[in-house]
Amino acid sequence: MPVKVLFVCLGNICRSPTAEGVFRYLVREAGLHKHIHIDSAGTANWHSGRTPDPRTIAAAKKRNVDLSVLRARAVTAEDFEEFDYILAMDDANLKDLQNSKPVNYKGHLSLFLDFATHKLYRHVPDPYHGEADGFELVLDLVEDAAAGLLLAIKARHF
Repeated sequence: MPVKVLFVCLGNICRSPTAEGVFRYLVREAGLHKHIHIDSAGTANWHSGRTPDPRTIAAAKKRNVDLSVLRARAVTAEDFEEFDYILAMDDANLKDLQNSKPVNYKGHLSLFLDFATHKLYRHVPDPYHGEADGFELVLDLVEDAAAGLLLAIKARHF
């Protein structure tokens, strides 16, 4: 059975698709793409069916990560049955997930940056209302946490 990882932000058009794309890239590079299933979702359904924000796609493309094929979706109750790791980008999304989590959920629910090697940030800041440098910061934070997450999954499951 593959290990299943879900990244969650508010609208699923900036932070969580970035995490999905970067982690998918790292997993493929590690040769584990048949053993780790990766997805992303939002706690709100405002953007369901849409591609990530064009600025998110452009920033990721500069780092050889293609997000253009991703589509936004909202978190569902079934996600708690399916995913071993559900990782929130900030406390507000983590609280929403904790409030909707079934009592029998046995997976790992936490902040994504708990897996980062540096602890300068606790949350992945939402770049949506900012400038291009915000999307670059998101990528920097996500790359660090994604590498830590992959190490943690490899140590625990492989």
